[in-house]
Order: sequence, then structure tokens, then C-alpha cells
Amino acid sequence: MDVIVLASQKGGAGKTTLAAHLAVAAESAGHGPAVLIDTDPQGSLSAWWNVRKAETPVLAPTTIAELPEKLGLLAAAGYGVAVIDTPPAITDAIAAVVACGDLVLIPTRPSPHDLRAVGSTVALVQGTGKPFVFAVTQAKPNTRLTVQAMAALSEHGTVASAVVHDRVDYAGSMIDGRTVQELDPKGRSAAEMAELWAFVKAQMAKSTKAREKGAA
Repeated sequence: MDVIVLASQKGGAGKTTLAAHLAVAAESAGHGPAVLIDTDPQGSLSAWWNVRKAETPVLAPTTIAELPEKLGLLAAAGYGVAVIDTPPAITDAIAAVVACGDLVLIPTRPSPHDLRAVGSTVALVQGTGKPFVFAVTQAKPNTRLTVQAMAALSEHGTVASAVVHDRVDYAGSMIDGRTVQELDPKGRSAAEMAELWAFVKAQMAKSTKAREKGAA
């Protein structure tokens, strides 16, 4: 089972939105069944799931202390992907969640303030030894700042080529438990999410090969 952790010190970077959308994208791509895990005390991901009509992905309640055991049980039950949302902070508890992941996705808005704040998140993830990638979120179309942000982030690690743009359909979908893929399967936002999932899946495969090679 692939375990993806969404982490960012900055609130409002889009962790919860990405977590929900990536789990649905994984199911759509045939990489499920997917399971969502919400470790944020605010419970935004759980709230989205509670108003969702579709039966997948499922939500697995757990505590951070029980997370490793829960992930083992979910893997044994046949789940293909687990997507974990975290609170916007840098704490030992979040480090424990990150340590359970196969890949950490760090969503970052293309603003100077967000870019300055990303260092602490990177340091936390590096401290666990887990591979990580960046995703630029809430980008304005055709702006130089987005290109500059991707260039700045690339100095610290791999950046997803799929940029998540600032569109109202992302916020609208989260209100009633859906995703942009379900609101408009042929829309630009749905294409972004499909591309982002393909990127994340490829990065997890790459990190798995690296671990296997190192263990050989």
C-alpha cells in the first residue's frame, strides 16, 4: 500500500483539498481502493467525507499513536493507497505521521511568504529521511510568479509539473463532498488532478525502487 502524507507549516496551502482529490484520482486511475486518514484536529477532511454521497474513498479514523498499526491493518485489508492529511504546524506529532509515509507531498502557494515558510517543513521531512515533492497550488494562470516559485522550490527538491490553479470549482466541490473530477470530468481542474496523481504515483514507484536497491 502506498502511503502519501500531505504536510505544510502554512495554513491555507490546500492540503485537505489535495488529499481528497488525490484519493479520488487514485480510485479513478485504478490504483485504489483508497483510504483517507485525517490527523488534523480541525477535521476538515473528515467533514468533507461526512457529506460525501459516494462510498469511496473510505475514511479510517485513528490516532497518531495508533497510526502505524492502522496502516498495517489497512494494507492487509487490500487497500492500495492511503492519503493522510496533517495540521498546519511543525510538531513532533506531525513528524511521527510523516515517518509513516512513503512519500510526502508539500503543497505551496506561489507567494514570497509561503516560499519563505517552506524551509521548516522541508527540514522536518528531511529529519525523518522520507522522500518529498512539492506541488504548487492556488496559482494564478499565466503569471511569472508561478514560474519563479517552481524555480525556487526546485532548488530544494522535485516539483510537480502539474500546477494546481486557483479556480472556484475546487472550493465549490469541497462544500458538498465531491471533487472537481466529479463536478466536471473533462474540465481543466480535473486534468490537473489526473496529472498530479500520475506524477505522485511515479514518484512513489521511484522511491520504492530506490529502497529496494538500497536493501539489496
